[in-house]
Amino acid sequence: MSAKERIKRYRETGGAADLVRVEVLVPRARRDEIVRVAAEFRAKHRVEKDRLAEFIRMATERYGLRVFDNIDIDKLDDLPQKARVVANALMERGDARAYAMGRKMASELRDAR
Repeated sequence: MSAKERIKRYRETGGAADLVRVEVLVPRARRDEIVRVAAEFRAKHRVEKDRLAEFIRMATERYGLRVFDNIDIDKLDDLPQKARVVANALMERGDARAYAMGRKMASELRDAR
């Protein structure tokens, strides 16, 4: 696999699949500040993704077939879509704890926008 193919795959399905490349013109003296802010954005984004993935993992472990009997989240493209479907299923079909978990997931999805 060539380097170009690896980069393309990384950007389409890998760790950078939900990131976009941005080019801006800034004063030379402020370059480091922009780079630092971009790094903070990426770090925050990764933490949010990890948190959503952990919610999905916990929900499948705790509620499994009871709540997800006819849902195949593997067919969904991105993590926010999966989390939204899982949150709705928890709120509609689960018990009080499942509902609370679903509300928390939905709240984090709204905050991430």
